[in-house]
Amino acid sequence: MPRGNSFKTVEAIGRTLPDVEVTTAYGQPALKVRGKMIACMAANKAAEPNTLAVKMEFADRDALIEDDPDTYYLKDHYLNYPCVLVRLSRVRADALRDLLAGAHRFVMAKARKAKKKK
Repeated sequence: MPRGNSFKTVEAIGRTLPDVEVTTAYGQPALKVRGKMIACMAANKAAEPNTLAVKMEFADRDALIEDDPDTYYLKDHYLNYPCVLVRLSRVRADALRDLLAGAHRFVMAKARKAKKKK
């Protein structure tokens, strides 16, 4: 599949996921599910232009970076956040779809755990 995605591609994929809304976070375009962010354009100046921050488990993030450092990366600002930085110019559309679906599951699972604790 071709590469060179933009937030329009991210938005189109996000709209196929349940309860996802297109909004903003930190002044950047974002996808949220029930008010919780699953992905947004990276706002920190340390991130490269056209970078998407996608929520996920730390172990999954580390594996992606190790397997494909040309596509996935991290900057110091994001070290303590459960997310990976994705170069939209490099990621394949099918991989982006999988990332966003995984982020959706990750955020929904965290929300369910938080609800059970109440």
